[in-house]
Amino acid sequence: MKLSVIIVNYNVKYFLEQALLAVRKASQNLAVEVFVVDNNSVDESVAMVRNKFPEVKLIANKHNPGFSIANNQAIRVSTGEYVLLLNPDTVVEEDTFSKCLQFMDQRPHAGGLGVKMIDGSGNFLPESKRGFPSPAVAFYKTFGLSKIFPRSKTFNHYHLGYLDQNENHEVEVLAGAFMLLRKSVLDEIGLLDEAFFMYGEDIDLSYRIVQAGYKNYYLADTQIIHYKGESTKKGSLNYVKTFYNAMIIFAQKHFKGEQASSFILMLRAAIYFRALLSLLKSFVQKSALIVLDAFLIFVGMYFLKDYWATHYFNDPNYYEPSFLYFNVPLYISIWLTAAFFSGAYDEDRSIRRLVRGFFIGTVFIAAVYGFLDMEYRTSRVLIILGAIWATVAAIGVRLLWHFYLYRNFNLGRQQLKNLVIVGAKEESKRVLQLLHQAQVQTNFIGTVSPADIDDDDIYLNNINQLAELVHIYKINEIIFCSKDISAQAIMYWMTNLGNSIAYKIVPTESLSIIGSSSKNAAGELYTIEIRFQIAEKIHRRNKRLFDIVIALLFLLSFPLVFLFVEKKWSFFKNILATLLGRKSWVGYCLDDLKYGDLPVIKTGVLNTTSGLKLQSINQQTKQRLNFLYAKDYATTKDLDIIWNAWGNLGN
Repeated sequence: MKLSVIIVNYNVKYFLEQALLAVRKASQNLAVEVFVVDNNSVDESVAMVRNKFPEVKLIANKHNPGFSIANNQAIRVSTGEYVLLLNPDTVVEEDTFSKCLQFMDQRPHAGGLGVKMIDGSGNFLPESKRGFPSPAVAFYKTFGLSKIFPRSKTFNHYHLGYLDQNENHEVEVLAGAFMLLRKSVLDEIGLLDEAFFMYGEDIDLSYRIVQAGYKNYYLADTQIIHYKGESTKKGSLNYVKTFYNAMIIFAQKHFKGEQASSFILMLRAAIYFRALLSLLKSFVQKSALIVLDAFLIFVGMYFLKDYWATHYFNDPNYYEPSFLYFNVPLYISIWLTAAFFSGAYDEDRSIRRLVRGFFIGTVFIAAVYGFLDMEYRTSRVLIILGAIWATVAAIGVRLLWHFYLYRNFNLGRQQLKNLVIVGAKEESKRVLQLLHQAQVQTNFIGTVSPADIDDDDIYLNNINQLAELVHIYKINEIIFCSKDISAQAIMYWMTNLGNSIAYKIVPTESLSIIGSSSKNAAGELYTIEIRFQIAEKIHRRNKRLFDIVIALLFLLSFPLVFLFVEKKWSFFKNILATLLGRKSWVGYCLDDLKYGDLPVIKTGVLNTTSGLKLQSINQQTKQRLNFLYAKDYATTKDLDIIWNAWGNLGN
């Protein structure tokens, strides 16, 4: 066997399918064996591989042992002269394997090989070629000097920015997304270090290859797409901690004395610095609109107070100073809290939810008003005027921001993308059906022929004129049909047309359309899937709020409610667990079942079968009840289950 391709998968079924289709094409006329090691995915990845890729040697783990252990499982049973470690969120060109093998065969001193990688927007990924880490390299990367001086040999040694990305080079570190390794070298230096759960194992292995006297190379003669960020989110706190802890393991393993101490100190500082940046970024993204709304409402209330005092009471100083530092902040917090739980700050920025939230907040303020001391009671007219101003100001901000982004005032509706499909007539028709079934709205311009075929009745033109078509029709989304156009051609057009266009690929006979707008963002996936209401933020938030309210009601109604519940001490513990967010009052009925494609939720005190007066319930019925609960979730479902299974709240 010439080549053993090993792919470790974790919950990226649709990307894995596309990767395996590309591997199948690249393996033609070569002696290749393919392994998929699945780390206990719950998205039916294993079933997909078994059904669609019978030639693949599947290792299905019952838990997630990590990247290194999973790769080693397959390496130990592989028979290839070369081993390729390949990410599931990649697409290789049709001649990638043959070019890489030829390159390695001509260089017996080569221990490993990486290739040029681009993201889903056609941008070059700098991690395609990297240098070994050191205290100085870590410092320059952590504090952004490598980005400020991207071509500096000193400041950007981490990404070897001074080396031309379009030329072949000897490099130090290979990227774990594509590592072609000589099996005899692995037999000599050992497999991946299993101390690394994820990240760092590629640097460690590259280091050991060089230490053994071999060389690592970067090959620019072929390229792959790497949808960076699918299995993990690069900007998350978990990524920061995992990545830099992996670097600490590397430093402790390979460096000694003062060099190791300074490197580890630098890495620990980097963890806190990057974590702080991540927290600040997350806070700004999530709270910026709330803060802006609060500021505008406060300013409006300030002027409304003066206006009403002057024109109605004929006394500019009618209102006490406490109005601004007590009443207004109280009103604002109630309005914004109600709007938040109404879903006004979710991604879709719904005006209906915003108005509903402010209305509920105003009703609540009116209820609270009567309980305030006389010194804190102000004119009820100001509450009404404030609510009107809050609603108008919040809507105005959203309209202006929407106009800035999409040049229209149709809030809640993005500007339709001008779409062309590159593919044959039949495949183009299939893609349009997929878009329709996935409820994706676009401005479909037409189909581009994948070959030198000019048929004005079917095609806008052929692929050779794609650049002109993009310019003429102002195209901002292209879907490539991989059945009709090679991966090599797709990557050519992605890199040449630029990143202002959203690129997507529909794999052969697949029900998914895959793309990614940037290397750090999760890929945009159009696929025919059930939309589970319980996965939506507003319903998850409402479920959590429902849990808290019900738990507090149980506590307030003590001891009366305890008379109707068996296992009273367990019931009390369930109340505390629900308040702390460890449990929910209602969850799935799992037993021996897995989540499957269902969104993960907290374990329930009760489940979807609770309260049903049945002797026995088979697995199929349980699965169906779980499915319907997730698909059509509403808090009334939880209330109904609690009412019917009242006595079991102590389970």
